[in-house]
Amino acid sequence: MTVLDERPAPPAEAPRRRPNRLLALLRNSWRQLTSMRTALVLLFLLAIAAIPGSVLPQRNVSPEKVNEYFTEHPDLAPRLDQIGGFDVFGSVWFSAIYLLLFTSLIGCITPRLRDHFRALRSKPPAAPKRLDRLPQHSVLTLPAGGVAAIAEVLRRRRWRVTVRGNEVSAEKGYLKETGNLIFHTSLLVVLVGVALGHWYGWSGNRLLVAGEDKSFCNTRQQYAEAKLGPRVDTGNLPGFCVTLDEFHARFLESGQPSSFNATVTVDEPGKSTRTADFSVNSPLRLDGANLYLLGHGYAPIIRYTDRYGRSQTSVEPFLTTGDMGLTSEGLAAFPDANLDPKTGKKDSNQQVAFTGLYLPTAPDAPPYVRSEYPTERNPLLNLVAYRGDLGLDAGIPGSVYQLDQRQVRMGKVKQVGDKVLKQGESWKLDDGSTVEFLGTRRYITLSVRHDPGSGVLLVSCGFLLAGLMGSLFGRRRRVFFRVTSGGSADPTGETPTAGSSLVEAGGLPRTDYPGFVDEFAQLVAAVSGDGRPDERAGTDRDGSDRAGMREGTD
Repeated sequence: MTVLDERPAPPAEAPRRRPNRLLALLRNSWRQLTSMRTALVLLFLLAIAAIPGSVLPQRNVSPEKVNEYFTEHPDLAPRLDQIGGFDVFGSVWFSAIYLLLFTSLIGCITPRLRDHFRALRSKPPAAPKRLDRLPQHSVLTLPAGGVAAIAEVLRRRRWRVTVRGNEVSAEKGYLKETGNLIFHTSLLVVLVGVALGHWYGWSGNRLLVAGEDKSFCNTRQQYAEAKLGPRVDTGNLPGFCVTLDEFHARFLESGQPSSFNATVTVDEPGKSTRTADFSVNSPLRLDGANLYLLGHGYAPIIRYTDRYGRSQTSVEPFLTTGDMGLTSEGLAAFPDANLDPKTGKKDSNQQVAFTGLYLPTAPDAPPYVRSEYPTERNPLLNLVAYRGDLGLDAGIPGSVYQLDQRQVRMGKVKQVGDKVLKQGESWKLDDGSTVEFLGTRRYITLSVRHDPGSGVLLVSCGFLLAGLMGSLFGRRRRVFFRVTSGGSADPTGETPTAGSSLVEAGGLPRTDYPGFVDEFAQLVAAVSGDGRPDERAGTDRDGSDRAGMREGTD
């Protein structure tokens, strides 16, 4: 006879939930992205990615130089343009590194900031059971006042103190983690300031010649080079006008500059016209923009009288060649010269231009190719006259400081003579026209800028340095004191005199801190009251020195 097992069958196991691999991948990727190591790597990559922006010409800063690069490197330039080489800071790959670094810093700082805030609010931990196992250990006599006196000594030395019965726990050195968090938070704010300056900032360069007829108003068309942020429109530019009244420059006898100062008349909307001075290291601050003085030079005044007796005056700035004597070269063009008064028509083949070399202090004898001093002690203008079609009516962009050499090579413009003129002298050309050198005006080169993120950058950099100092010089450490009643064995194995009370002290640095040995000894001496710890302090059971121990239990 078969006996059936009537015991109930065990319940079926519930199916295990298979982990979501996608969620696990996302979680691990987020942890990797928000680690401090990844943030440092991204910061290093951002610095490397910025190198092409300083090596290659950028289209939003100098489109002329970009065009020259395309001409000089016809094969390489298109490939670099495809990957954003001429707009590095607006490229997709640079923005990706920037955003990843931004995200990494936020994800790294937020949990550390939360944990640090909790640590500041929490009490120092309780003393471990075996204080003799800590890197620093000492035994001293209980001072008058007992545990309260020990706590008072620690508080006077700015320790965070907690008393638990016959134990005193103290902690110090939160400045290290505080400085670390301030440093990384400030780095995050620096990125915000850079982004604000890029989005809402603008800048432009302008050469300003002295005189009311050469005044400059803040419109994009009047800039030689202008750069507007992605969130800035031409209508957002502040509407001020500036006129250069005077420019004073002082030089040493060697020709080295000593001081520069520009006096300008400023007209701002809603304000009365005022006069202001500014120099190289002291910019002119206006509402919505700052004016920085970059350079200076001379603009020769040239009057040309054509063969029909019609006079025209040109005040064109000559660009310095880079020498210490401010030798300058430039172009004075008269495209409307030789207009026939009978017909009123202009013959493009009778246009006139003069290329010149200006020397503020010319040598006493030729060759007149270089100035000896930057101020006008012996001014001299070396002119070369050209006549023909200057190519200005063709609508092709060109430089206002140089003659179009293509017209010369094609024979459309021909040289008709050259002459060295001193101030006040004139020169009669072959067709009866004359040219006079009347003098010069001073000019300055300006950089007009507005950066709404500059204040954020200044404040954040200050906090960044302060946080860095706290992170470098802050030291986290803990000390513990425990009162042992009379008759109990101390850690050295000896028994104190009956009725006496001893204090066992221990300490450990939470970070690398070579000076903790001396600090602990001074702290024990201050607690003991007589300036010296017990003779048995600081030794193990075998008599070895405890100062060399590096790890302990918390």
